[in-house]
Amino acid sequence: MEMDLKRWIRDIPDFPAKGIIFRDITPLLKDPQAFRYAISQMVKRISDLEFKTIVAPEARGFIFASTIAYELGKGFVPVRKPGKLPYETVFVRCTLEYGEAELHVHKDAIEPDDSILIVDDVLATGGTVSAIARLVEEQGGKVAGILALIELSYLNPRERLKNYRVDSVLIY
Repeated sequence: MEMDLKRWIRDIPDFPAKGIIFRDITPLLKDPQAFRYAISQMVKRISDLEFKTIVAPEARGFIFASTIAYELGKGFVPVRKPGKLPYETVFVRCTLEYGEAELHVHKDAIEPDDSILIVDDVLATGGTVSAIARLVEEQGGKVAGILALIELSYLNPRERLKNYRVDSVLIY
């Protein structure tokens, strides 16, 4: 059964800053059929991809990544803001849509030659995901692909991610 997932994405103008249209996924998450369908469509996009582990940024990326990891029997590695992980971390600094950030991962979470799928809810400028890819590669991992529920094509994220396979379900 086909489902128009955009029906469950709410547009919030001028959030978090004037001129930004925030794509709110919470209505989709609340509807069990829409959420299940979204996950199935994400899984379908990467059905031909071989990878060991899924890596995702907090917080909304965790929702999709951990669900997909469970569905496929893969490991899940969280990428978090400074001070949120209890063990020793490695990190990368990056420029994001609304400023700068540090993204941390446990230093033993990614092993050399691990094949990694990076998952997030929304692919905007590609800043977060490209920083995560750099973090993965600095630890010796290989990025097998990048997967997002929503891609904001008008922000040209694929230009920043041109060296990676990128899949998304909804394109704005």
